[in-house]
Amino acid sequence: MEMIQIDKVQEALDHLANKDVYVHLETTNGAYASHFNSNAYNVGAFIRNAKVRYKHAKIVGHETFRIGLKMDHGWVYAEGLTQWEVDDKGRLLMAGHDAEGRLMVALEISETPFEN
Repeated sequence: MEMIQIDKVQEALDHLANKDVYVHLETTNGAYASHFNSNAYNVGAFIRNAKVRYKHAKIVGHETFRIGLKMDHGWVYAEGLTQWEVDDKGRLLMAGHDAEGRLMVALEISETPFEN
């Protein structure tokens, strides 16, 4: 993965707009928090292969980025993204890692379902 460049990611997001796509969205501090600090509050969210159609996507930020997908009846968004790539299957993969390289957030968009 490479560091996010707003113009390139926006172009990739625009390419997938107005299509039925599958979204994988994951956030976690999971075991990272409680393993080092027993008073830490663990949080996380996970959704895989949610079929959506967004009409507009927007990326904003500097160093860490927020990406929002505007649908007819609401939004999907992820914050804290830092890296991205389009893989050999044409999937747009974006992620944010903490200072130690641990995954904190992932937003992935594909025209085909993600494998389980």
